[in-house]
Amino acid sequence: MTQDVEMKELPAPSNSVSAAPPSTLQHLKEIASLIETGAYAREVRRILRVVRLTIALRRKLNAAVLAAFLNFALTPGSELHGRLFSYLPKEDEHDMDVDTATSGNQTVAKHSLPELEIYCYLLVLIFLIDQKRYNEAKACASASIARLKNLNRRTVDVLASRLYFYYSLSYELTGDLAEIRGNLLSLHRIATLRHDELGQETLLNLLLRNYLHYNLYDQAEKLRSKAPRFEAHSNQQFCRYLFYLGKIRTIQLEYTDAKESLLQAARKAPVAALGFRVQCNKWAIIVRLLLGEIPERTVFMQKGMEKALRPYFELTNAVRIGDLELFKQVAEKFSSTFNSDRTHNLIVRLRHNVIRTGLRNISISYSRISLVDVAKKLRLDSPNPVADAESIVSKAIRDGAIDATIDHANGWMVSKETGDIYSTNEPQFAFNSRIAFCLNMHNEAVRALRFPPNSHKEKESAEKRRERQQQEQELAKHIAEEDDDEF
Repeated sequence: MTQDVEMKELPAPSNSVSAAPPSTLQHLKEIASLIETGAYAREVRRILRVVRLTIALRRKLNAAVLAAFLNFALTPGSELHGRLFSYLPKEDEHDMDVDTATSGNQTVAKHSLPELEIYCYLLVLIFLIDQKRYNEAKACASASIARLKNLNRRTVDVLASRLYFYYSLSYELTGDLAEIRGNLLSLHRIATLRHDELGQETLLNLLLRNYLHYNLYDQAEKLRSKAPRFEAHSNQQFCRYLFYLGKIRTIQLEYTDAKESLLQAARKAPVAALGFRVQCNKWAIIVRLLLGEIPERTVFMQKGMEKALRPYFELTNAVRIGDLELFKQVAEKFSSTFNSDRTHNLIVRLRHNVIRTGLRNISISYSRISLVDVAKKLRLDSPNPVADAESIVSKAIRDGAIDATIDHANGWMVSKETGDIYSTNEPQFAFNSRIAFCLNMHNEAVRALRFPPNSHKEKESAEKRRERQQQEQELAKHIAEEDDDEF
């Protein structure tokens, strides 16, 4: 009986501690100690781990937990402490007092590290965006950027890249993206002078997104072509860069390069980034149609994408059949979807491809057909369909889309006998492109391999070998976790 009474009394102190989950606060304190260790040892990989751990805790953040953590990490009464506290909601003031009282026993940092200050900015900014308090988020982001401009530490660069992203996101959510373009250019120049390559990657993508948001494709291409080039440090930023590059190339009618960039972005994107991969596939489908290719059915049947790609599946079906009337119906039916995806102007370009596909099907089916029947089968709705059909057939013959001749006297299109494609160089070109793709993938995989430093110069002991293997296992685990970050 005495033991039962003691067991009932044990939970009582824990119920009166705090309304906030203690586990989340404890995790944040462990992250703060990790930041201190990484800052003093100047180890960037520890700061990278901080970002991954923070993303895992994002859904558990609330005003009470943040208030307790700010009291722990920052000096109470300081300017930064008061500024960050002003962004938190006032309705949770009671919970904040409780957390403050309970966290008073913890050791307060006498001199806050710059990394810890930036991390506090990042936590509050993420919380404000998740709570849809966009005006406060803009103010917090602007204050954090002003503080970042005075810091030149490599351990801050990782946190700074995340702040840049949320800084742009807070202004994009309020429709004020154009206001920060000059500031982003200034930050990119500062990152270049400081050799902050991760910051350059992030800011370049944010600037490209800024320009493309307002359809400033020429300015985006000028910036992209003149920006410094170096090896990618973040897979997520490299995927975004490839996506923006594919969009720019598509608008500039460079469909082959656009297709390669978009497909590479879709392949490299993490599995968890479903929305990003859907956008890549939408643009890649349009580009392949503009190139005269028909995407495979499996592209539209990918897990989680069936509904989002349904309009593009029906559009592809219309292009494949070469039915101009069906193409118009699909374009009108899903016009709102195409406008929201910003692909409507590209779909207008597809009209010529639909006509060409229909004409190719006609030339295969008929050895000789009158131009009047060609106009009827293509469903041309122009005032003089026969003349339009004749010009369309002439252009298709000149471009090599069909192998035929025009009998102007009788008004006929006479198709030539189709030859054996294996007697041409087409199979050679196809195999050459596939082999080149495989070789490029092999070269990228070799470049991505990581080797221990000076492994060819000195022989390591058994203890050093165990330590190295343990570090490699941790690194592999962190790289696997990176695939779910940032998207």
